[in-house]
Amino acid sequence: MKRNGFTIIELLVAIVLLSVIGVLFWTQKHNIEVAHRDDMRRTAINAMYYDLEDVYYAKQHSYPKALTKETMTAMDSALLTDPNGNKIGESDSDYRYIPTNCTGSQCKSYTLRTSLEAEADFVKQSRHN
Repeated sequence: MKRNGFTIIELLVAIVLLSVIGVLFWTQKHNIEVAHRDDMRRTAINAMYYDLEDVYYAKQHSYPKALTKETMTAMDSALLTDPNGNKIGESDSDYRYIPTNCTGSQCKSYTLRTSLEAEADFVKQSRHN
C-alpha cells in the first residue's frame, strides 16, 4: 500500500522536537545576552577604577566627590552610562560611586559598585585609604 504524507504521530513528534529546540535556543540567547551585559558592567567599573587610581589620584592625591566626564579623562565617557542608559549618579543607575572621608570636593577613599544580573554585585574599592 502506498502512503501519501505523514501520520499524525510523525507530525506531533516533529512539532515537539521543534518546540524543544526553540525553547533551548531562546534560553541560551537570553543567557548570552545577560552575560554580555554583565561583562559590559564589569568593564566599565574596571575602567573607572583604573582611571581613578592611575590618572586622577596620581595628579590630585585625592578622589573626586562625583564622577563626571570632566573628572574621568582617561576613559571613554560613554562607560559612565550603564547598559540601561542611566548615567552614574542617577537613582536607577546600575553603577554606584560612593566617596568617603570627604573634605569639600576631595575624598580620601571610595567604593565603586555595579549590580550584575547573573552574579553578586561587582565591587572595587580605593587603593589608598
